[in-house]
Amino acid sequence: MALTRRQVLVRARTTRALVLDVDGVLTDASLFYGPRGEALKAFSARDGFAIKLAQSEGITVGVLSGRLAPPLKARLADLGIEQLLMIEGSRDKGRDLATLAKRLKLRAGQVAYMGDDIPDLAALAAAGLAACPADAPQEVRSRCHYVCRARGGRGAVREIVELLLRARGRWDDLVADWAAGRASATWQASGSRPSSGN
Repeated sequence: MALTRRQVLVRARTTRALVLDVDGVLTDASLFYGPRGEALKAFSARDGFAIKLAQSEGITVGVLSGRLAPPLKARLADLGIEQLLMIEGSRDKGRDLATLAKRLKLRAGQVAYMGDDIPDLAALAAAGLAACPADAPQEVRSRCHYVCRARGGRGAVREIVELLLRARGRWDDLVADWAAGRASATWQASGSRPSSGN
């Protein structure tokens, strides 16, 4: 489903929400268990910062996961992602992506989805912009409009956010604001930056 860069940017420009899978997208797909069987997950601070940038530019970010994981709730709270924009334990990601779009009063074509494996195929087919990390299997990469250069949990989310903001013509201005110290002060004043880090 390869598109030209121009076609991808057209789709990115109409995106109003970004929905993300968790394992393999927000993480590198590793599963860690503590001594009492508790699940542990590692998240990228750079991906977190990108999510906050997207939110600051009016792009709603949601999560659609096939697993139930307590560490995820803590991370999403850090990022200011509301419970309403999170579906865990999904067994039909195409249907659940439609549910999230409906909650946001958006058409599926206005939603970008990033997934990394076969359970994500229905959601990728339904999304206006389908994306995956570089290390997704071929069955997924061949069905995506955009395949990241970065791997899951290693900057893929940051890359798709940069694409969305470049499509809106906002990326260079945001970088310039941060370089000049203007954006940091604005975020701290508004409280939109998580206090516990990116």
